[in-house]
Amino acid sequence: MKRIFALILVAAAIVVGSNSAYAQFRIAGIAGANIADLNFKQDLVTVSQTLGYTAGLQAEMMFPGIGFGIDLGLLYNQLGAKVNLGEKKIWNTLGFGEENVRLHYLQIPFHLRFKWTRMQGLEEKIAPFVFGGPDFTILMGHSNASAFKCAGGELGVTAGLGFEILRNWQVSGSYTWGMTYALKTILLDDFSARNRQWTFRVAYFFK
Repeated sequence: MKRIFALILVAAAIVVGSNSAYAQFRIAGIAGANIADLNFKQDLVTVSQTLGYTAGLQAEMMFPGIGFGIDLGLLYNQLGAKVNLGEKKIWNTLGFGEENVRLHYLQIPFHLRFKWTRMQGLEEKIAPFVFGGPDFTILMGHSNASAFKCAGGELGVTAGLGFEILRNWQVSGSYTWGMTYALKTILLDDFSARNRQWTFRVAYFFK
């Protein structure tokens, strides 16, 4: 996982360095909320979605004339779900019930995007865009859920769409599929889960 992070950062530095004279680069503050869930390999207990939040910085680099670009980010992201372990005797006898699992991540998105920029001047007021790509996360902390063992990080894939308003504001919605496990139970090694999330964000670009 650490090697993947290093390769992504090196690739981003090369792209930015080699194209900075031709690309439009800007930075935004971004905040939003997510509807998070945990997708377990087996349907053993009831899992309920929870509301989380996210905030951080986003960098956008667009190539003039073609509408394509990339965006990077450095975000705090809270995920998790309510897992009712008390439905099964193996956990109920140990005192576990409905566990509110909270996972706190440092999220590093690396997305490709396409923005409609040739709309006869309308793009100055509103411009739709789509984006997608991998998300790399590092676990920074979690709630006191002693029935679980949490992974140190996770790889996800995101797809989304949004609108740019008056050049400075962007409103977006996306869905992320966790591709590697986020946590597993200690008593059952094969009972693991991946993160899933709907995310809604607002960004303000400083330049």
